[in-house]
Amino acid sequence: MTQPKLAAHLIDLLKAQRKTVTTVESCTGGLISGAITGVSGSSEVFETGFVTYSNAAKTALVGVPEALLQTYGAVSVEVAAAMAEGALKTAGAHMGLSVTGIAGPTGGSAEKPVGMVCFGLSYIDPEKRITTLTQEMQFGAIGRDQVREASVIHALSWAIETLQA
Repeated sequence: MTQPKLAAHLIDLLKAQRKTVTTVESCTGGLISGAITGVSGSSEVFETGFVTYSNAAKTALVGVPEALLQTYGAVSVEVAAAMAEGALKTAGAHMGLSVTGIAGPTGGSAEKPVGMVCFGLSYIDPEKRITTLTQEMQFGAIGRDQVREASVIHALSWAIETLQA
């Protein structure tokens, strides 16, 4: 499914469930927020998104602990989880969706290669508890734009699957 269709489907699900979503993005630089807000009517379910490209922004805007960044690095499921939870709490949304990764073509290492992207998804469950899930994807060195596109599609798809569960 294409980004616009995925975003429209996500918005329909959120409206039907009377929920809201916020995003916090690093390697995608706002592309997930852009996909969502590209759909007419998105303002009913989307109030804010954060682009936290630097570690300092991750800490200042969504409360990612500096110690977590130092221990695991910005591209990690641990930081993705903290980003999603921080965005959820800061925005007061029902769902927080995060992405942090190495789009390339530079910046990779043996431990964290180009194309490695970590995702976080936090949501408020029916008992009013915060549940946080993480995923790590290896898209490979397929090109910067392609890694970012694949990340947006994955994030939107994952949010849809979570809402449908």
